[in-house]
Amino acid sequence: MTANLRPVRPDDLPALYHIALVTGDAGHDASDLYSDPRLVGHLYAAPYAVLSPETSFVAEDEGGVCGYILGTLDTAAFGERLEGHWWPDLRAQHADPDLAERGDWSADDNLRYQIHHPQRMARRVLQAYPAHLHINLLPRAQGQGMGRRMIDRWLETIWTLGSPGAHLGVAPTNHRAKRFYEAYGWERLDLGLPPEAVVFGMTRPG
Repeated sequence: MTANLRPVRPDDLPALYHIALVTGDAGHDASDLYSDPRLVGHLYAAPYAVLSPETSFVAEDEGGVCGYILGTLDTAAFGERLEGHWWPDLRAQHADPDLAERGDWSADDNLRYQIHHPQRMARRVLQAYPAHLHINLLPRAQGQGMGRRMIDRWLETIWTLGSPGAHLGVAPTNHRAKRFYEAYGWERLDLGLPPEAVVFGMTRPG
């Protein structure tokens, strides 16, 4: 199937939640990891479509939406929008798990904790690479060059909007993704972070 790339729409949200879940384990299906199937999408997909649609796109083929590239121009400003317009309702729905019981947390608990305590990117990264993205494709859309097309479109958009640079995070076990980003031209950033945090950056050409 040949997929087309288009801006995200409000009616894409169910597909975004589904793709986020079935690619949520370092690119593999995470359906068996979570009892609440919407948690992954609450963190890594839906808020971009709702709060930053101008920098969010989906891939669509004959079977429907088969992938997405979602991001924001200014990570720090986006974090403020999340605090005002996204996290409050979710925090009311999901209790903050007890840190004293962290050794017994479920996968759901780990994401609920992130809802109450969002991860922050290092300031030195945001100074040079203020934009960031998340990209995922269903298996049927992989291996056809769509990932490269999606990043081309997204980078063209943020460069046009004036961003000086962008970053993204990759699970250290997702070796295929790391090879892809390196081949595309993303630079792995040496941040002195724990091994579970792999971050790539790219600056605007010229």
